[in-house]
Amino acid sequence: MHQNDAAGGYRRIVTGHDAQGRSIVVSDGPTPNVFGPEGEPYLINFWATQAMPVDYMDPADPAESRITLGPRPDGVTFRYFRVPPEADFAHLSEDERREGMKRYHEMVGAPDAYAAEGRHPGFHRTQTIDFIVLLQGEVSLLLDQEEVPMRPFDVVVQRGTSHSWVNRGDCTALLMAVLIDGRAGA
Repeated sequence: MHQNDAAGGYRRIVTGHDAQGRSIVVSDGPTPNVFGPEGEPYLINFWATQAMPVDYMDPADPAESRITLGPRPDGVTFRYFRVPPEADFAHLSEDERREGMKRYHEMVGAPDAYAAEGRHPGFHRTQTIDFIVLLQGEVSLLLDQEEVPMRPFDVVVQRGTSHSWVNRGDCTALLMAVLIDGRAGA
């Protein structure tokens, strides 16, 4: 993982076109939008699209918009996300953890995605197909009836299923995800 500034920002290099149509670097610096505590944000957005097909000539920076759990309708979100160790929550009761996750899902615009009765306080389901890579740390994908331990660089193709991420390790796990808006039976 490359971090390029003293504040721990995540470097993002964005290309574009000059007036003559030649490729150029439009920006090179920390991504403009993170969600979560300073120093250890939970969601780090690099890019988001509003519709398909994507207008790659649009000069606006969609990563500056409000962070939501899933992409906009017909959109895509590219991000890092972090999963703290379960030990970080040991001081909380099950009810406190579930209430905290309910508030988190409300803050990221996805109250309907939260599965309050799921087998883990973080259980949720989005109407997306996601491509997820564990970059560092330990994490398990928790499904309704299975738990799948992952190693760095393992890939999950998440297809709109109820799930949670569980970190039984000692350090915060870092994952990369591309979330694409979807529909069941589309």
